[in-house]
Amino acid sequence: MQQADPATEAALGTGERTATHTTRLGGKDVSDQVQSWELERSYATDLPAAMRAFSGSSSAQLQLQLGGSGADLAPELYSAWADRGTGDLARPGQSVVHETGVGAGDTLPSFRGTLRARSAASGTDTVQLTALDGAERLRSPAELPRPYTGLYWRRPVATATWCVDELLRQAGFLTSPPARAPLFVADEPLTLTHATLHGGFATSYGMPEDLPDPRHYTWARTGAPHEMALVPRGLPAGASGITVSWFPRSRVTVPGSRLFAEAWVNNAIGIGSTVRLDLELNRTGSATGTLSLAVDFTAGTVTGWSLGTGQTGSGFTWNQNATAMKAQRGVWHIGFYVDVYASTNSQALPKITPMLTGPDGVTWVGTAAAFTAPTGAQNVAELRKVRLITSMATEAVQVTSGLGGPPTVASFTMAGQWEKTADLDEAILPLRTIPKVSGSQWEAIGQIAKASMSTAELDERGRFRWRNFTRFATTPSTPDLTLTSVRSIAALTVTEEIDACRNYCVQPVTDWSAVSIKEADAIVDTVVREIPAGGSLTVSYTFGEDELDVGPPDTDDDSTGTPGSSFRVATQNAAGTKAVKGAVDAMVRRENGVIVLRLYNRTSSRLYTVDINGAPSIRIVPIQPNADPVDRQAVSYVAESDSEKWYGRQEFYGDQSEWVQDLAAARQLAAAMRSAGELPVPVLEDVQVLYDPRIQLGDVVRVVDTSGAALDTLAWVVGITASAAAGGGVQQTLSLRGVAPNGVPADTGLTPDTPALPPAPSPSRTYASVATSYATLAAMRTANPTWEDVRRPTVA
Repeated sequence: MQQADPATEAALGTGERTATHTTRLGGKDVSDQVQSWELERSYATDLPAAMRAFSGSSSAQLQLQLGGSGADLAPELYSAWADRGTGDLARPGQSVVHETGVGAGDTLPSFRGTLRARSAASGTDTVQLTALDGAERLRSPAELPRPYTGLYWRRPVATATWCVDELLRQAGFLTSPPARAPLFVADEPLTLTHATLHGGFATSYGMPEDLPDPRHYTWARTGAPHEMALVPRGLPAGASGITVSWFPRSRVTVPGSRLFAEAWVNNAIGIGSTVRLDLELNRTGSATGTLSLAVDFTAGTVTGWSLGTGQTGSGFTWNQNATAMKAQRGVWHIGFYVDVYASTNSQALPKITPMLTGPDGVTWVGTAAAFTAPTGAQNVAELRKVRLITSMATEAVQVTSGLGGPPTVASFTMAGQWEKTADLDEAILPLRTIPKVSGSQWEAIGQIAKASMSTAELDERGRFRWRNFTRFATTPSTPDLTLTSVRSIAALTVTEEIDACRNYCVQPVTDWSAVSIKEADAIVDTVVREIPAGGSLTVSYTFGEDELDVGPPDTDDDSTGTPGSSFRVATQNAAGTKAVKGAVDAMVRRENGVIVLRLYNRTSSRLYTVDINGAPSIRIVPIQPNADPVDRQAVSYVAESDSEKWYGRQEFYGDQSEWVQDLAAARQLAAAMRSAGELPVPVLEDVQVLYDPRIQLGDVVRVVDTSGAALDTLAWVVGITASAAAGGGVQQTLSLRGVAPNGVPADTGLTPDTPALPPAPSPSRTYASVATSYATLAAMRTANPTWEDVRRPTVA
């Protein structure tokens, strides 16, 4: 329930019936012009309402009747053809805030959204307005990445919860810090990798490459820096932490780049005290380079490394912040800025600046350390991987290129630069491949909610809440509010139906566990293309719907074969021209059925996409599943249960959904369905109550009716409708679902009839009855009856 001020609490306690409201359109108070209002919010479910506590999505709708001002009628001011100076106040898309209260207390948030429609009837002083809550912000086309990594490793790459979080982020609902530079703008900073780790390794930008064993980690909200974190719970033999890596969305070059890598950790949660961020570089041939930051909270040290193949090279260690690092347990923000822009003899000597913000909010910035030894130099290369090695709770890994220097303290902490406007629940439904989505973001979230028995809603303050079926595992024992027929309840209807009973529940599973990946036919460019000096080249290629995402192509340097997607550049459009390495940033993105490749030339010479033989060098290799998934079923059923005894076997088959890919998760869903529907749970409909603006969806209320239905039970609030007219009172109607059934039937004193009558006896006569009709054998011969006449009973 919403928290109210003392005056409102007192008014509600005395049964106050005078309602107040405040309504703003476009930030302007129009409360005095509101003639009437009606607000409705409820959960949509695909099952009988009584079977589950509630599920599906909830989008609140507000209807307003707005009058004019002074001598000006409402249609003159606010119709579609009204002057923009006044009409824009009621235009579709305009902001709407509606607050309500009772008595002399403060008003409470009731609705926050945008106008969808307006209707003005000439000759009246009324304009009808319809508004929808924050779900209207989720009307953009739904898009989710489809990495191949889960199928390649045969491990989960994401969860349904991660997908919900990603769809929310696209619409501006944030659960953790946003990407620093999400949009590509030439010569501006760009986010290369952004992994929230909110129940998955998939990313908004970039693509997962190496996945840890699911036995070695879990997803946890308790202790997470912001919303949900990757928490190690076991380590591979000889490892200092669990390892996960991502491809950046652009393979930027070294020399020529300035990179900033960061993550949020909680050093009080996990199995160790170390975390490391690596930027792996792809040098010529099989050689690699690594730029990294290692943090050890037990030792109180921060170490920056510049390494070559075999992890040999140079490092700097900072221990000036050791006291705080050893003493403070909680959320830390770690980051390091690496300048590898300039070069000498085609080598860059990195300059590293570490940054840490502790649980006390104090930010420490280490003195920039410049590598001077040849062992610390980095040869020409491209950024190939971003790697995380951690033994503690970690969230929000991000790498940004193009910053002019280390971020300021304010920029690093991102304080005041974003607001948390969404809350998730525990991660459920692990996914090896992310399903294709269609429709709007809100529709996609609704589909996930339906498949996972979860709820998606925006509350009165405009904050999004995602809750999964596990919240109903424990039946509540105490109510948020008590409603009685003596004072609070004016009317109610109690409904119970056998359709609410389900004791044999089946959840289909789309099982990908035996599926891996294969390479499809390569897309080979047909022309050699020029990349201007300091300029870029953008080309696109058609991609099939069944093909998975690919990372940026590697740069071929002629030293070894380059498998997978690749390209080669040279200074001349001719065969035999030497390949140029570390000169081109390569970025890919997938949109509208095509894959778009952008190549940016960092040199002062024009380059050509030509191979050693003089042919076009751009080669994109699509990746597909190597087989179809297998359909399986998870069943939850208890033979000879009380439910089956009293109601018979009642079956329910869940929908076949690609969101359910794990058999263990499917069993949990099936068990949750059976638990919710094993015995019919009554629904309380049309419960008219004294208006209480504190009530929210999902609250638990105690209903005490001593005058009608004679009940005293706890129930979930699954629907709320409130309406008011000018000069009149406010009406509030609730839809409730009992938290538990009313026990097992007893049928005391009853002997239920059998489903069918026993077979009717065949007509027959006794010897004595035949003798009454035929006294002697002679009499029978005289009558000459048929056998049927003899055996048929005599009708009196």
